[in-house]
Amino acid sequence: EPLADTLAAIAREHPAGRPRVIHLSPRGAPLDQRRIEALAELPAITLLASRYEAVDQRLLDRHVDEEIAVGDFIVSGGELPAMMLIDALVRRLPGALNDARSAHDESFAAGLLEGPHYTRPERFEDQEVPSVLLSGHHERIARWRREQALRVTARRRPELLLRARAEGRLDAADERFLAALARETGRPENG
Repeated sequence: EPLADTLAAIAREHPAGRPRVIHLSPRGAPLDQRRIEALAELPAITLLASRYEAVDQRLLDRHVDEEIAVGDFIVSGGELPAMMLIDALVRRLPGALNDARSAHDESFAAGLLEGPHYTRPERFEDQEVPSVLLSGHHERIARWRREQALRVTARRRPELLLRARAEGRLDAADERFLAALARETGRPENG
């Protein structure tokens, strides 16, 4: 009853009406970037971060709109998953990131994992920053970054390549690179 009363009070106090109520739960739908983007469009949400197995099913049935899981693992309660969801949403707010463009270049933003990053110095433990990154040639740098994203995605999350291909996110240059990568590694370009 106290939780139901709290949810009702939130609904009464919110100017846009009852916010969408999300319970963080290991039996929820997996959270991904697409879901983050959709949630970011909502005027408000209420997160229910309970200790697991501590919320009556009747309350969930009547007051919760959806359950979300942050992964296929168990933690003691929904507090840490709620913080992860909040952080993912806050990053989308104007001014939250130092450079707003960086949100478009991150892992999952384009359906692929992000490629490697390099900082200073140019030489570290006998390894150099790839010369293309020092070239100043923006088109070559962009292509190199894209190829590195394709490479790491093929190696670590091949199912993302399949999805990117199905969604039409790969262009002819991407497909040529993946074919060459498959020949180089002896593995199919999608895994």
